[in-house]
Amino acid sequence: MGQMKLERNGRSGERSLNSIRDLKIDIDYLPNAEGSCMISLGGTVVICAASLEARVPPFIKNTGSGWVTAEYGMLPRSTNTRMQRESVRGGQNGRTQEIQRLISRSLRAAVNLLQLGERQITVDCDVIKADGGTRTASITGGYIALHLALRRLHERHIVRNIPVTRHVCAISCGIINGEYLLDLDYNEDSSADVDANFVFGSDDSLIEIQCGAEKKTFNGDGLARMLDFASAASKTIFKKQLEALQITT
Repeated sequence: MGQMKLERNGRSGERSLNSIRDLKIDIDYLPNAEGSCMISLGGTVVICAASLEARVPPFIKNTGSGWVTAEYGMLPRSTNTRMQRESVRGGQNGRTQEIQRLISRSLRAAVNLLQLGERQITVDCDVIKADGGTRTASITGGYIALHLALRRLHERHIVRNIPVTRHVCAISCGIINGEYLLDLDYNEDSSADVDANFVFGSDDSLIEIQCGAEKKTFNGDGLARMLDFASAASKTIFKKQLEALQITT
């Protein structure tokens, strides 16, 4: 795919339309967690931590299956102006709940829950700097934390095999003034005509697509083009994940 330069929208730096921001993953960021990392995607930074519990939700109790879930939150000064903590406001808002469910579904797609056994892993994703793409960074980093936790369960002989079925990552895409952009920062996301998030499995699978017309409608060709951008980017992200996990293929 050729490198296309964006001029009209003033994209920062020399980043082309179909390039992601600088991606960094620092594993074992929180030593007390079974698995953790700090992930930065441009100006967005998220701390992800996976915690093991010897219990499962009531609806799968005595089934032999495990469970993976996630919690998501933004620190009060992760944004330009202070946000009030949701606990102070009386509970999570709808956006937070929706993002948590997306992260949870995405991470469950990475795990053989029967091999995990009746155990629950909760992945906490705390945004400390928000500049667009917080949910996609949370999924990409959350998978790293989850994988490290599963690896350590295997090393401690708690599970027979590392119950990973596929690696998982996510990236955003959008349309602004008829131009297709990959990995939107906050300014781009806030002005996008169409906003999309793609979650991929490393086995060339699609786990989830979230796509909506914010200001203008789009068609199947537009969706296909965004998918092409995102799918190509996922290869780069998976490579970064494998490097962070020190997995050779």
